[in-house]
Amino acid sequence: MAVTDEAIEKIKGMIVSGSLRPGDRLPKESELAAELGLSRNSLREAVRALSLIRILDVRQGDGTYVTSLDPQLLLEALSFVVDFHRDDTVLEFLAVRRILEPAATAMAASRISEQQLDALSAQLERLGGEPSVEELVAADLEFHRGIVQSSGNSVLCSLLDGLSGPTTRARIWRGLTQEDAVSRTLHEHRAILGALRDRDAEAARSWATVHIASVEQWLRSTL
Repeated sequence: MAVTDEAIEKIKGMIVSGSLRPGDRLPKESELAAELGLSRNSLREAVRALSLIRILDVRQGDGTYVTSLDPQLLLEALSFVVDFHRDDTVLEFLAVRRILEPAATAMAASRISEQQLDALSAQLERLGGEPSVEELVAADLEFHRGIVQSSGNSVLCSLLDGLSGPTTRARIWRGLTQEDAVSRTLHEHRAILGALRDRDAEAARSWATVHIASVEQWLRSTL
């Protein structure tokens, strides 16, 4: 095992065991290196790596702290990794979204408030009948994010947020090349919203599946 990997594992072990808790300040570098049997250089590299994935927070002049370890914070690293996908893997990301997002939409049916439903409806009205592709994609992201947030599951919300990168590109391609994509997307959004207003979890799940699958089907035919 590389010395930096060993250092990462040892710090991870301290956090997992509870020796270091969310918000705790790490001991001084020299003390921690001696405690873990590491060189100060390998410890420094490990701290740098763990700060990149939001496990540690290095505060200049103050010290290094364990972050809140909140799922939303930790899963931010997912979107960074997802951005490096190859075009031929975008279908795999869409397939994962097709599994997760309908479930989140069904969960939202019993939890989303009337005020949230009204806000989503107003957003659709503001778009009008002929939005630009860029406006539609931005609104699509906000529409689905609002629904998923209403599911009450912050981990699910963060996961789906992280998967939006490649699927956003797919929606842009679709909007530029498929004539009825805009009207179909608006129709599907209204159908999802209607199912949520009716508190019909299975209808909401079905429409969300149709919505994502239509993008997936189109993309599969173009690759």
